[in-house]
Amino acid sequence: MTREEATKKAQALVEQMTTEEMASQLRYNAPAIERLGIPAYNWWNEALHGVARAGTATVFPQAIGLAAVFDPTFHQKVGDTVATEGRAKYNAQSAHGDRDIYKGLTFWSPNINLFRDPRWGRGHETLGEDPYLTSRLGVAYIKGLQGDGPYMKAAACAKHFAVHSGPEALRHEFNAVVSPKDMEETYLPAFEAAVKDGGVEAVMGAYNRVNGEPACGSKVLLKDILRDRWGFKGHVVSDCWAINDFHLYHHVTDTAPESAALAIKNGCDLNCGIVYLHLLEALQEGLISEEDIKRACIRVFTTRYLLGLFSDDCPYDGIDYSMNDSDENNALAREAAEKSMVLLRNNGLLPLDPEKVRSVAVIGPNADSVRALIGNYHGTSSRYVTLLAGIRAYCEKHGIRVYYSEGCPLATDKAENLAQAGDRLSEALSCAEQADVIIACVGLDETLEGEQGDTGNYSASGDKLSLRLPDSQEALMQALEKTGRPMVTVLAVGSSLNVPYGDAELLAWYAGQAGGTALARLLFGEVSPSGKLPVTFYRDLEDLPAFVDYSMAGRTYRYYDGVPLYPFGYGLSYTSFELHDVRFDGTQVEARVENTGNMDAEAVVQVYAQADNPDCPLHPHLIGFGRCAVKHGESEAVSIPLDPHGFTVVDQSGLRRLLPGSWDVYVGFGQPDARTRELTGQEAVHLRAEVTE
Repeated sequence: MTREEATKKAQALVEQMTTEEMASQLRYNAPAIERLGIPAYNWWNEALHGVARAGTATVFPQAIGLAAVFDPTFHQKVGDTVATEGRAKYNAQSAHGDRDIYKGLTFWSPNINLFRDPRWGRGHETLGEDPYLTSRLGVAYIKGLQGDGPYMKAAACAKHFAVHSGPEALRHEFNAVVSPKDMEETYLPAFEAAVKDGGVEAVMGAYNRVNGEPACGSKVLLKDILRDRWGFKGHVVSDCWAINDFHLYHHVTDTAPESAALAIKNGCDLNCGIVYLHLLEALQEGLISEEDIKRACIRVFTTRYLLGLFSDDCPYDGIDYSMNDSDENNALAREAAEKSMVLLRNNGLLPLDPEKVRSVAVIGPNADSVRALIGNYHGTSSRYVTLLAGIRAYCEKHGIRVYYSEGCPLATDKAENLAQAGDRLSEALSCAEQADVIIACVGLDETLEGEQGDTGNYSASGDKLSLRLPDSQEALMQALEKTGRPMVTVLAVGSSLNVPYGDAELLAWYAGQAGGTALARLLFGEVSPSGKLPVTFYRDLEDLPAFVDYSMAGRTYRYYDGVPLYPFGYGLSYTSFELHDVRFDGTQVEARVENTGNMDAEAVVQVYAQADNPDCPLHPHLIGFGRCAVKHGESEAVSIPLDPHGFTVVDQSGLRRLLPGSWDVYVGFGQPDARTRELTGQEAVHLRAEVTE
């Protein structure tokens, strides 16, 4: 069904509704209209890294971990699998008359905000700090969710449009002030790609104001840019209870009817919240017209028609519940976890040799924690394998003894709690003394970095207060370091942390349901690490701008002038690669990747560009990337399409233009920066390109 056909059907249906009925359909929990054969529908569902909050489903690595795979094709495959599970659950639940929250086919994912500051608690929901990487992965996930059939398998939603990345504690009242240059260069590209390349069905506004306008009622964002400039045809949904903020916290309106009017007149069609209960009051007060309500209603029913919810020939109606939580999907979750993990440091300790290691001590509060696997906006798996469980299962097969201690609480900032943890600390040291190798599983979870309002948040807001481990874990790691035993640090986290302990450091992210199995395979060399950092890991917060400053100056690898702990795009391997026959024609890079090491592995080739021109203040920025599997001793050809905007600049007025002249193009396995060279010992292939009008 085309959008034009769906819109005509939606218009014909809406024409039969009363004004009251139309208004009722603009709430996320739309009631049934029985006289027209319209069942109730709850629009609120989540699928950030698997179908969330609705019972059993496959839990993939958190979005930031999936981003570390640097592979749009794989990203789309995950999205398609998530949509299949969503359909399987929807079909089964609807058959039983269950149309409650988190049971629909409108998934409010992906989150394509830019992870501009490492303090932001929700950063791990995003696809990283780079506009191009986020654009390509966001488009891939949208296509995976929505499919390419006559109907959409599910409806994706790009959020939170468009300038939103903390602080969490201020989000309901905060005004993000952003320049035209930063808007066009950083904050808009992923959303534009989602609309133009991904055909995303929905866009969600943000809580905060953007240059004075509340995002969910912004004429500039929702009308001028989204509809008029980009030609968006889908529907816009508010973030949950965000329209309340117009009068309660932003004070741009005085009453709920005024807030409802501002939102709907500027193009917010669907309200996650209760303010659209006041639409009829707004109509009576002359603040809106019936046409405003009808326009929004046609848009949301167009989506329902495109999903095949009023059709008898939708092929997705045949997706059986057996396709949810399947063995195949579990295998994909394990593959995703393996591809996502990033080897940050290694003095030669990894991979562990199962023939030589006879005992390991698995220590730390994240070792046997399900929370350390799931991130936020997660489903409920029937197959969780914690880090400890995965290591234990592997070791049992190889006759390796496993000792375990939690070691300490996940977090505490109180001295008395640290003192109470002494029994666990002594237990941890006892385990370490028995083992050949310590595997320290530390980091955070969704209670320490997450969303404002989450009850368990350590800082009451979700944002991080520092880039170090919580005090309890710092004390544990310092004690383990003093034992002198070889130690692998396994970091379960969704963002930048500085953890300078151990002989090797493996970033596991929030690895999903199969995280423990994947981790064990990487630790013991069954597979080589291949993930790359989609964010910069900083040493500390001291040389970063204020969190509330939305200027990109001094932020992310594109503008940061300091020396990072680990650079964007960085990640080590157990093998080595070389590039040969590198060719560049302006639209793509072709090369041959040779695996010169001793084991099969996957490589991520990255292409960066920088203009030899003072009008381009960016550091070399990502314009292309591609992943390939290469057997040891062999080589594989790669062809990497390049960002069509890769050789453009954005001026202070927000105008993007091609920049003619000489450009430096770098092709390698990471950034062409000094820190990457220092850590990897690899030089990128340097090419010169002449760009003409």
